[in-house]
Amino acid sequence: MLKILIKGGEFWDEKKQEFIRFKDTPLCLEHSLVSVSKWEAKYHKPFITNNKNDVKTNEEVLEYVKCMTLTQNVDENVYYGLSVKDLKDIREYIDDPMTATTITTLDDKQQSNTRQKPITSEVIYSWMIALNIPVEFQKWHLNRLLMLIRVCNINNSGGKPNRKMSKREIASRNAAINAARRKKFGTSG
Repeated sequence: MLKILIKGGEFWDEKKQEFIRFKDTPLCLEHSLVSVSKWEAKYHKPFITNNKNDVKTNEEVLEYVKCMTLTQNVDENVYYGLSVKDLKDIREYIDDPMTATTITTLDDKQQSNTRQKPITSEVIYSWMIALNIPVEFQKWHLNRLLMLIRVCNINNSGGKPNRKMSKREIASRNAAINAARRKKFGTSG
């Protein structure tokens, strides 16, 4: 959880043609599957993308901060008081892996090819259901939850990371299996 204090202030609202005032407000923020679900429900598009060209607008970023907010009864105007430092702190918090676990399995090219499909909150929930991960984990930091899902997948696949084998690897594996069977049964083909 990230705690920040937004300093009170006064801003001019161009649309309403009036000053907006708010008091110092502490915010508790959580980057979680719950937050992503709320944001995707509003924008009807995946929050997690592998497309570097898919940059979120200032409005979308501000809305995600609202979705992350655990603090109750926050004045909507408070979010206009987010400083550049606050936004930097939020970005660093979102990017933090929140775990000591590291998995090095695929090179960058292979890794980028494995993430072609968008990952929505429903996809992550389906992974949780398939892996018997309790729904309470939806409140974990999202990066930590995704790492848990990866670890569960590796453990369920016999300790080897899931990845598609190349045609050469499949042919080599099949040749080895066939050779072992020929040797075992004393046949030539």
